[in-house]
Amino acid sequence: MLVTMKAILLHAKENNYGVTAPNIQNEDMARAVVRVAEKCNAPMIIDINSWVHPDIPWLVNFCRDLAIRSTVPIAINLDHGKNYHDMILGIRSGFTSIMVDRSSLPYEENVAQTKEVVKMCHELNISVEAELGHVGQGEQYDTDGISNLTVPEEASQFIKETGVDCLAVAIGTAHGRYSGVPHIDFDRLAKIVELCPDTPLVLHGGSGTGDANLKKAVHSGIQKVNLATELVVAGRDTLAKFIQNPKFDKWELMPSFIKGYSDKLEHYVRLFDQADKAW
Repeated sequence: MLVTMKAILLHAKENNYGVTAPNIQNEDMARAVVRVAEKCNAPMIIDINSWVHPDIPWLVNFCRDLAIRSTVPIAINLDHGKNYHDMILGIRSGFTSIMVDRSSLPYEENVAQTKEVVKMCHELNISVEAELGHVGQGEQYDTDGISNLTVPEEASQFIKETGVDCLAVAIGTAHGRYSGVPHIDFDRLAKIVELCPDTPLVLHGGSGTGDANLKKAVHSGIQKVNLATELVVAGRDTLAKFIQNPKFDKWELMPSFIKGYSDKLEHYVRLFDQADKAW
């Protein structure tokens, strides 16, 4: 069942669970995500960056077909749309949701550009995610992990001014692999939840953050957790073990990678109490 991300995240908020949002790059990963969702009877969000595939409209329409035929709710989200070209590409490609990422801009510019995208997308029943504060990179966590964190009062005002359907917040996570130990500011998250009670919240940089931190984040008010690096690393590790056998079957190379990727994704689906939440 093809749905918007807004529908999934409001359901998650109402029913106190988190939703995995795995990044995919190709057909095999898309199939794996939907298989895990159906196995766990869980709603799922497929995240796709605009630069990961040479034919994004084809990939999105492939995912739409999988979602339409699926027995569980599936949303397809353009992750980190950085410019106007990404917005138009997302709309024309058939994403059910778009992330407009202007988090590196000053607050006023972030509001102005996000508001424009919301106005456009809502007319087409496309939900919108934005980011306030800025989630940086794990390899420079000593600076990115403590700078540009979301100000709770600004988050509340930002939602009122833009009308976004969900908001990605910076509370101490980072993209990619961490160079240090992640510290999550749960007090900051609690204040954001208090001031933004009706809006689903998103956590970017789920990989490497740790099960305990992620489970606590979900129980503390996060509805969507983005995952990429850790899923791919799990696939790589499974593949590495497979090819150590000199008699490996070449046709099992991709299935081997997908098994590691899928097993790790299923782990998070169950960690976030997402299983058996499909409707």
